[in-house]
Amino acid sequence: MHRRHFLIAIFCFTLTAFAQTHLPITEKIEWTWTNRPEVPQPNLPNVLLVGDSITRGYYPAVSKELTGVANVYLFATSCSSGDPRLPGQLHDYFAMMGVRFAVVHFNNGMHGWSYTEQQYAAGLPGMIAALRDGAPQAKLIWAATTPVLHDSTTGEFTSARIDERNRLAAIIMSKENIPTDDQHALMLQHQDMHNGDVHFTEAGSAIQAAQVAQAIRRALPRQ
Repeated sequence: MHRRHFLIAIFCFTLTAFAQTHLPITEKIEWTWTNRPEVPQPNLPNVLLVGDSITRGYYPAVSKELTGVANVYLFATSCSSGDPRLPGQLHDYFAMMGVRFAVVHFNNGMHGWSYTEQQYAAGLPGMIAALRDGAPQAKLIWAATTPVLHDSTTGEFTSARIDERNRLAAIIMSKENIPTDDQHALMLQHQDMHNGDVHFTEAGSAIQAAQVAQAIRRALPRQ
């Protein structure tokens, strides 16, 4: 093979590998979901919960827990860490809302099971960078991914995979000086409050919300 043809072949292979690495692996149903206070109080700090359907479950109770303390916003998505679309979604959300946040409490670990745990961990710095870019004055709090009741028969979500995601995330959060709200340890004590294998009942979400609100209260600037 001539050198020029060899270099072209290497170049094409590199582009193909790059595209395969950075193309998103979509799920059958993709979604984003936002919520905010009906009438945000201008004298209160703003707090953002970032996550997935688990976060959507405890958002109403967190808002209630922080009544008179903070305006609580929600951005939830089916894109997990490791998905190249997630930083762009966060960028668009911050640009759309135009809100200055004092605290961002975030997790996105119950989706993206087609990504390996290593890909999941590799995406976390980009997620953190997008949060810091969109909320430069906010204190960040990481929420450990909650346990499942039973491993999926397809091997998508399993206790072992969640444990590994949480282990890798803990290393990154330690390096980034981001405190952890250990929702995993909390809900291991309440496996009877599952609604299905992944989600929780309203009572279970209320237990989560109490701990989320406590973590946020500690992070809010003192008046």
